[in-house]
Amino acid sequence: MSGGGRHEPGQGAAEQPNSEQTELLVIGAGPCGLAVGIAAKQAGIRCVLLDRRTIVSTIERYPLSMTFFSTPERIEIGGVPFIASHEKPNRRDGLIYYRRVAEHYGLDIRPGEDVVEAANVSDNPTAARFRLDVQRRHDQKRYYANAMVFATGYYDNPNFLDIPGENLPHVTHYFVEGHPYWRQRVIVIGAGNSSVDAALESWRAGATVTLVHFGEGFDHTVKAWVLPDIVNRVKEGSIAVRWRSRVRSITPTHVAVVSEGSDRVELIPADAVLAMTGYHADTSLLQRLGVPVDPVTGVPSHDEATMATPVAGCYLAGVIASGNDANRLFIENARGHGDLIVRHLLQTGGAVRTEPRQSGDPISASLR
Repeated sequence: MSGGGRHEPGQGAAEQPNSEQTELLVIGAGPCGLAVGIAAKQAGIRCVLLDRRTIVSTIERYPLSMTFFSTPERIEIGGVPFIASHEKPNRRDGLIYYRRVAEHYGLDIRPGEDVVEAANVSDNPTAARFRLDVQRRHDQKRYYANAMVFATGYYDNPNFLDIPGENLPHVTHYFVEGHPYWRQRVIVIGAGNSSVDAALESWRAGATVTLVHFGEGFDHTVKAWVLPDIVNRVKEGSIAVRWRSRVRSITPTHVAVVSEGSDRVELIPADAVLAMTGYHADTSLLQRLGVPVDPVTGVPSHDEATMATPVAGCYLAGVIASGNDANRLFIENARGHGDLIVRHLLQTGGAVRTEPRQSGDPISASLR
């Protein structure tokens, strides 16, 4: 099995062409990955953060009008105040804030570096434990690390319906804004926050919207300040709904919908299909490293007190630790994972070496 066995890196591994060694390597530069980088910086542990896209790329791909659930102070990291223009920060506020936090702490973040393979290479605590192969835009690179953190989130991996026509060009699992759907017939699949936002924004932009959901109503997680809006739009008939129904197939012009308890197929005209069916974490690299993943819950094996997995030197941070339940962990209750990880590394030795610590002035980043 590729990546699962142990291989000795040999002498001068980090001196090989296009290779590098670091104490701690974090896969993913979202808010929880940044929190790990900050904790490592403050502890004097050399840390590199890799991201296949860019810093906080999940927030970057949120709908343009997205508003966070939390108030600013609940999603702050590194002691840097989050100054927002509203009670609840929006997408733009988040992008600015997390960029400035990264700049303030001088985090070594490397966008456009996609970790495609990881392997255990040594049991020797004085040598690099892990080897990571990275695909960059124009070449490849190899990293060696004494410890590593998976902070990869879930937004790259939609939950597909596995139905005919799902790969057609007018079908998407991501919603950006309603404007492109002006005077279009739009089918929205789902009844959670993403579905509700997509339905309302598309309707307000001039679309004819039909929402399809297998349940009997909207999800209990829908934002409290948004729920009355969507409920009233449905009651007045502005947005059509097919409850207890599933999309069976998609064609270039229609969506086939079947209601629960009926074999009758309803063909609804559709110019665009927004399949807001959620997302899931990719745990394949973890499994190849030897980290067990629960087949039912999707939760990788780990100690919640330290975020350490059974593989020595390998940790989890953020939503990847919540498995299939993406609503269990989010920035507000996972931003402390970085402190737990670094504390464990320092307490156990963790094969990491420390340098002079950085304290920094957390206020400066909010004033730029």
